[in-house]
Amino acid sequence: MSFTRGTSADAGREGVRRSRRRGGAAVGGGLGLVALVVYLFTGVDLSGVAGGQPVAPDTEDLGTCTAEEADTSVDCRMVLTAASLNDVWGAALPEQAQVAYTAPALQLFTEQVATGCGGATAAVGPFYCPPDQTVYLDTGFFDQLQSQLGAENAPLAQEYVVAHEYGHHVQNLLGTMASVDRQGTGPASGGVRLELQADCYAGLWVAAAASTPDPQTGRPLLVEPTRAEVQDALDAAAAVGDDRIQAGAGQQVTPETWTHGSAEQRMRWFAAGYEQGSVAACDTFAVDQP
Repeated sequence: MSFTRGTSADAGREGVRRSRRRGGAAVGGGLGLVALVVYLFTGVDLSGVAGGQPVAPDTEDLGTCTAEEADTSVDCRMVLTAASLNDVWGAALPEQAQVAYTAPALQLFTEQVATGCGGATAAVGPFYCPPDQTVYLDTGFFDQLQSQLGAENAPLAQEYVVAHEYGHHVQNLLGTMASVDRQGTGPASGGVRLELQADCYAGLWVAAAASTPDPQTGRPLLVEPTRAEVQDALDAAAAVGDDRIQAGAGQQVTPETWTHGSAEQRMRWFAAGYEQGSVAACDTFAVDQP
């Protein structure tokens, strides 16, 4: 998904920052794929997940990123993606849900990071921390998306990952996250419904991004995605389905243990958000079988 030529976004204004990399080995870096996917794409309490002491945040200013820089720089792509997500949800949430939108922070890091949910490492995967309302992302995950999970490391696939996490922030603002019992597992559990709703919210953003103007410029930051680009996002959603992950790890596919939903469920709910483009269309809790 390409950014509109001539547009830009300021990382500081959008709450995007990067932790400076420090020396030393990553804490818990050997947890591997199975541990990574346990926490993948969710709002979680990470206390006790990462061993050792968390690294204190030491951030650098990413400054202003242009659309042209976002074509080649992952960090700049994340800055403009965050700006577009804030534009879309800043308009959609008050209009469709009568709830004011406040933007989360987006913390990019390498190997390990200190968070409001405890210390975390890259092995945890991308996640949203409700206590500090921050999305945490080691951008090295995008390489794993292709090398370990089998999806294309394409721009809209990367942006889907971020949009899913911002979906968890929307759930936090709406009170959905606090109201759901996430202790159970299975394809119709509360935790799976929460994840599928975040996928649906990601699809909503893709549908609305090209028509939602940025308040700073009056122009949308993203252009209309091609069919191939939307397929990249769908493939990424499928790649993180519980059934695909279990099979890829050489495990038996056991639906009763699912925490995020199957590949089919995740694709279907992303498509629902993309095709219908409304918060109401993403009510995964209103159906018997999500």
